Amino acid sequence: MRKYLLLLALSSSLAAQKKPPVTPAKPFSVVEASIADLRTALEQGRVTSRQLVELYLQRIALYEDKLNAVITVNPHALELADERDRERKEHKLRGPLHGIPVALKDNIHTTEMPTTGGALAFDGLVPPYEATLTRNLEDAGAIILAKTSLTELANWVATGMPGNYNGLVGYSMNPYDPRRDPRDNVFDGRPVMGTGGSSSGVGTAVSFWAANVGTETSGSVLSPSNQNMLVGIKPTVGRISRYGVIPITADQDTPGPMARTVSDAAIMLGALEGAQPDPHDSATKRCTPPPGRDYTRFLDANALKGARIGIPRVFYWDSITPPGARQPRRGLPDAQLKLMNEALDVLRNAGAVIVDPANIPSVLAKDPRDNLILWGTCGGLDNAKGLDADCSIDFKYGMKRDFNAWLTSLGAKAPVKTLTELRQWNIAHQRAGAIKYGQANLDVSDEMDLQADRSRYQADRARDLRLAGIEGIDAAMKQNNLDALLFAGAGGASISARPGYPTVIVPFGMVPNAPNPPLPEGFDAKPQPLGVSFAGMACSEPRLIALAYAFEQATRRRVAPPSFP
Repeated sequence: MRKYLLLLALSSSLAAQKKPPVTPAKPFSVVEASIADLRTALEQGRVTSRQLVELYLQRIALYEDKLNAVITVNPHALELADERDRERKEHKLRGPLHGIPVALKDNIHTTEMPTTGGALAFDGLVPPYEATLTRNLEDAGAIILAKTSLTELANWVATGMPGNYNGLVGYSMNPYDPRRDPRDNVFDGRPVMGTGGSSSGVGTAVSFWAANVGTETSGSVLSPSNQNMLVGIKPTVGRISRYGVIPITADQDTPGPMARTVSDAAIMLGALEGAQPDPHDSATKRCTPPPGRDYTRFLDANALKGARIGIPRVFYWDSITPPGARQPRRGLPDAQLKLMNEALDVLRNAGAVIVDPANIPSVLAKDPRDNLILWGTCGGLDNAKGLDADCSIDFKYGMKRDFNAWLTSLGAKAPVKTLTELRQWNIAHQRAGAIKYGQANLDVSDEMDLQADRSRYQADRARDLRLAGIEGIDAAMKQNNLDALLFAGAGGASISARPGYPTVIVPFGMVPNAPNPPLPEGFDAKPQPLGVSFAGMACSEPRLIALAYAFEQATRRRVAPPSFP
């Protein structure tokens, strides 16, 4: 289906070329072109939206077989581009993305293309309604060019599933080293350099479109942004409506933009956010949008002057042995620590005040019941009922509750009616490629009893909020009067995800790709990206965007994947 739609779109493009071409006054390239570049070229008449779509489709045709970044190409993309071009001629611009092609993660509803979540059971599913964020993007003038690949059902199917693998189209490759992992113990087709997940940043990294929208429950915008040298904004939960997004748990799910620059990500965030709360998602009452939903007003190259940036030294930078444990936990590898120290020098030179340490109190707690490190998220058969006393059941309880509600919202179009039916369908279709890595996370979710387990869920949710929020980020920031906490890559994703707090990640450098067990002798592993993340409390996106932009302007470290010119 995906290849058919891709060929259909390309053949339409070629057919259009038989018409007298409108040649731009100057050749225009979409490679690494920012949204501002695209808007300027459109305004000056150097390119049309149709031509932009054709240029992006040409790149997809040229490189997609090496990367597997796309699940579906919109067969109506050229028609939409023509419509945007007519509107432009009539001076009827819809918004800041008028005529600009973008992509959506394939767990976000569109009614012009299927929404599959990467699951075989949902192959070809065209939902009966659009996601609120899809409508918001269309209202801003965007052309939804494609649906990106993803880790199946946002990585809540199985433990051990590689990022950006799904049963529908297989593995995506990282454009900074698009080879398969040669190690015998994982020789199943996965990439040698992780793509991050569950969202995909691959297509944006190689300029298949201007920017894309991912979703995150814990790390799924920040991780692929880090691995693909992108800017990612993981917003406060509720900043962007989740209506029409295949869920894991409403407690932590949020869409978020991924782009090549902070400016582009800020433009996307404003387009994604609603002007008013969404009646379908009560969490959208949490944060007040800025005037005009314009986050570009916060792009201040001098924002780091006097900013107080906290270093959560223990666990997130340096390892620690928590109460009752025998081995130290986390800390950064030497190469990452060296690069992060370079980032601190940049911050100091830009006038920031580095508060080091600004440790997370719950990470230092002596009582195991109050220690965040010892309080993980239940997942997999090792955390089935009866084995889940020392972890939060929020994901597995939320999946049972929210996924079943989503299936109900599909009405007669739902291929399966419940999580139980999905599990049964997967078992019946294993030979077709379903559940290559099992479905342990679906299994432990389905064993939840939404009534009998409700009090346990509520207690675990309260503990999540206390350890990660009140006694975590809130305490560290308030005690030290901070503007942001600084993390390496997506290293702070989990602590921010539990209370639903925002983070902005910015590309910064490269570190060795050194997995364990090691790659075979003689295999020339390419270095992999590492970004710098600015994290804050609820609704602090304006300040985080300002800090991230100032850091980006002081460094400008993003490098396009050299194999995909």
